[in-house]
Amino acid sequence: MYILIIVIGVIVLICFFFATRHKVVPNKQANAVYRKLLNEHVDYYFRLDQDERKRFEKLVSEFLFDVNIEGVGTEVTDLDRVLIASSAIIPVFGLGNWKYKNLTNVILYPDTFDTEFQFEGENRNIMGMVGSGYMNGQMLLSRAALDKGFSRFPGKENAAIHEFVHLLDKSDGATDGVPENLMTHQYTIPWLKMMHQEMHRIGAGKSDINPYALTNEAEFFAVVSEYFFEQPDKFQRMHPAIYDQLSLIFNQNPVL
Repeated sequence: MYILIIVIGVIVLICFFFATRHKVVPNKQANAVYRKLLNEHVDYYFRLDQDERKRFEKLVSEFLFDVNIEGVGTEVTDLDRVLIASSAIIPVFGLGNWKYKNLTNVILYPDTFDTEFQFEGENRNIMGMVGSGYMNGQMLLSRAALDKGFSRFPGKENAAIHEFVHLLDKSDGATDGVPENLMTHQYTIPWLKMMHQEMHRIGAGKSDINPYALTNEAEFFAVVSEYFFEQPDKFQRMHPAIYDQLSLIFNQNPVL
């Protein structure tokens, strides 16, 4: 009996070790480094006031403590950690102390993923993926896409934000473009109608939204969310109704 208790204890300790070995424990030195990188690389953070910046930094630190980030064929840097955490925090910054309960690991590749993974859609997906099935709780990201999303001229795309929006969408149990946890029931049907109308415009070549949004409703939601956060002024001007709906969903108005 005692031997069994000892064995169980050892197993628990081993599991704890492997679950926490990649977690970043916040400390003053690390936070100072992260703050410098945020100022230099994350426009969203730079536009916040002082109090909001402190809250953003706190959420970044908490995310890095909660979620493992591992590299495949590459070493994870402080900049990688800051950009991944920022991608996670930006969509939920207006949602209080949101936690990604459906995420345990982010796996970073230097570029595109190995051919062992099968994807739907065009090449856009090989730069990021939210796992399902045996890979549930995992997110795969390409450093090349991560860096491009936070470059000085990112355009309307940010692959990492795209994948974290998928996680938000998935938090209600279905990745379907309707984040029921983030919107009241009365807006569900109007949002679906709005999506389908814009998808029709994209298909007809009458919209500047990335045609990848035509893949399905979930991809539409993720694609327009990228645009919403990356170029909010232009997005509001070109798509005011969708902008207003996303402002309600994310509880943010990035134009202000």
